[in-house]
Amino acid sequence: MTTSSSGYEAVGLGDARRSAGYAAVVLDGRGLVTGWSAEAERLLGYRAHDVLGLSIDALTERAEGQRPGAWLTRWPGSGRRHEVAFRHVSGRPLRVAVTGRRSVDTAEGPALLLLLTDAEDFAAGQMPQAMLQGITTQSPVAMTIYGPDLRVAWANAAARQELPGPFAQYVGRREDELYPGSQVLSAHHPATVTQLMGTVLDTGQTVVGLHYRGRPPSDPDHEHVWSLSYYRLQDDEGRSLGVCEESVDVTDLHLAQRRLALLNEASVLIGSTLDLDRTVGELAEVLVPQVTDFVAVDLLADVLDGREPDARSAGRHGDMRRAVHVSVREDLPEAVVTPGEPVAYPEGTPQWHCLAVGLPVLNAVLDPSSPWLLRDAERSSRMRTLGIHSHLVVPLRARGITMGVATLMRWRTPEPFAEDDMLLVEELAARAAVCIDNARRYTREHQSALTLQRSLLPHELHAHTAVEAAYRYLPADTEAGVGGDWFDVLPLACARVGLVVGDVIGHGIHAAATMGRLRTAVHTLADIDLPPDEMLAHLDDLVQRLAQEADAAHPTGVQGVVGATCLYGIYDPVTRRATFARAGHPPPALAHPEKAVEFPDIPVGPPLGVGGMPFESAEVDVPDGCVLALYTDGLFTASDGDADTGLERISFALAHPDRPLEEICDIIEQALLPEHPPDDVAFLVARPRPIAAENVATLSLPFEPASVGRARKLTGARLAQWRLDELSFSAELIVSELVTNAVRHAQPPISLRLIRTESKLICAVSDHSSTSPHLRRARLGDEGGRGLFLVAQFGLRWGTRSTENGKVIWAELPIPRPDTGPPAP
Repeated sequence: MTTSSSGYEAVGLGDARRSAGYAAVVLDGRGLVTGWSAEAERLLGYRAHDVLGLSIDALTERAEGQRPGAWLTRWPGSGRRHEVAFRHVSGRPLRVAVTGRRSVDTAEGPALLLLLTDAEDFAAGQMPQAMLQGITTQSPVAMTIYGPDLRVAWANAAARQELPGPFAQYVGRREDELYPGSQVLSAHHPATVTQLMGTVLDTGQTVVGLHYRGRPPSDPDHEHVWSLSYYRLQDDEGRSLGVCEESVDVTDLHLAQRRLALLNEASVLIGSTLDLDRTVGELAEVLVPQVTDFVAVDLLADVLDGREPDARSAGRHGDMRRAVHVSVREDLPEAVVTPGEPVAYPEGTPQWHCLAVGLPVLNAVLDPSSPWLLRDAERSSRMRTLGIHSHLVVPLRARGITMGVATLMRWRTPEPFAEDDMLLVEELAARAAVCIDNARRYTREHQSALTLQRSLLPHELHAHTAVEAAYRYLPADTEAGVGGDWFDVLPLACARVGLVVGDVIGHGIHAAATMGRLRTAVHTLADIDLPPDEMLAHLDDLVQRLAQEADAAHPTGVQGVVGATCLYGIYDPVTRRATFARAGHPPPALAHPEKAVEFPDIPVGPPLGVGGMPFESAEVDVPDGCVLALYTDGLFTASDGDADTGLERISFALAHPDRPLEEICDIIEQALLPEHPPDDVAFLVARPRPIAAENVATLSLPFEPASVGRARKLTGARLAQWRLDELSFSAELIVSELVTNAVRHAQPPISLRLIRTESKLICAVSDHSSTSPHLRRARLGDEGGRGLFLVAQFGLRWGTRSTENGKVIWAELPIPRPDTGPPAP
């Protein structure tokens, strides 16, 4: 039996044993080991003298029922590779990749050379080779290697597609020689790629995702954009071998990003105002020069004049005017008409077709011999002179109606309009058309909004006995002119006055409409003289009902009522006290003549519409000379949004309550409000007018019929003291009936109060019964039931209001002026 070395030489395979990473085993014709290399010993662990002469089957894991040597028959020829399970000397199985090569017959018979390697190591070694093969021939990423001199040394198949002809002609050339006039699209890198590669070669710093624009040799007529990456190549000892460039053509992605950026820019720029001319101009600014060299926008006369266009308007092609045109040249060589002039497009022109069907018309390559051009000599001449080669017309449509057309032309830009350009311009035109239609409709909507505003807010604050008042109302929506804030001064019974300020969340017509309904509700509830906390409870119920109605009518919530805040107070000039309640609203401010401005601690309830929580009221003393200020939160948050700073500024503005109220309002507006407040602002400044004690008479009456006479006697005496003898008969009759009604139908105690103001005499009787009287017509046989009827006949007004302990029935008599006689009974 031969030794391992002599076995190799005997079969002429001396070079095979030196194959890197392979273990060589020689078998004779019977499958016995005749050669065993050192690599085989390292792989399987067996020494040569242990295995020589053994059957190779003795070293393998044989499947049950498999005949000996069956796996050797897999190599009818040479070079085939199979995986065989060998048994290591340690007893563990080992997967081995085996390649069999038959040698020539020897003196001892035919021989077979087996080249063995660990299957896992073999598979790992194959992967880099497959990867290199794929990068070289199959990868879509273009890869070019530049030598230390930064000249082309090698390129894979993808890179060679951009280099037509034999690749040898490009070897040794620099990048700027292959792509002359190219540009790096980044301000943070050198101006040329060659300079950039020099930096990479010197520093070893990797560059990833650099965008680069140029014209490749394979397509010199069109610009391309690539995403480039660079890294240094070096040997095992760290010596620089060159720079590798990886590039991907991202032209389509770059154009898509530019279009997206243009759309984003347009969404900000177009429609920034409600001025129609400005909106059309913004569309033209977006298109030139980013998309086109020239654009002209022509609109129907109905649109320019603010009228409502319809489907028939687009059919009147001659009823159009030039709205705007813009060119890359200031002298506008493409323009045939000037803005504002009529423009006519005959039948058959792209503009005529666009208006007729509402679809864009693209002439990517303009034919100067087109019939529609030949019929328009002036336009045709200018197009030929400038070399206009591409033409695009898109409709301006909104709400299904074509309002005009935009005409785009290219003559300086070499690329013609493409489908992607048309889609982009259609999107821009659609956005602009909506803005143009909004601008057209603005005037009509503005007038409607102003009318609504005038009908909802007080036209002026009438003089009241109890207070002198002034106000300011500044809606944030200055264009519409309306908002959700409101205020009011309401005359109440017994010379009292109601002060209210409210704020509906939101702006515009919907907030104003809700505000109008709340203001109407406040007037209605004030007529029945509800206390402030009960007033807010009823308003809370109303807002909840309004929200439910809005939700039912508009399930999406677009028109829904979100909520409101409100501050309501009643000032009594007799007691010099005010009772306030608030629903999520800032407290009032009370400016004193001799001390700092006070913000009374009024219990705060939830905003109107929340429901489920009670409201509380609190009384505030209002000394003589003070000023009350009621306001919405837009006042103290307008400047910087800080509530504490806003309250400090309110205190400063109210520091001198002795000033005229209009002057105080001006100071508040100047000190607290910017030029354009971000929120609606309403504030009400009121100077209370207390009634002097000598103009009030109060008498507690026993709960007995005799009190009627005492009340009549007191009334006559006090009227004589006030020199109102002409009112004695009417006043005594009213007092008699009110006291009689209280004694008969109410509960003790009862009292009478007479109040004299500049224009009225007020007679009020209070008791501790909650039952309110009702006016009725007595029948002929009835002994009673005529009291309130007489009160209503002799008095100017009468009514009843609830108190904490009962009610007050009151009646008013007008005090005649000196030049008038007594009132007729």
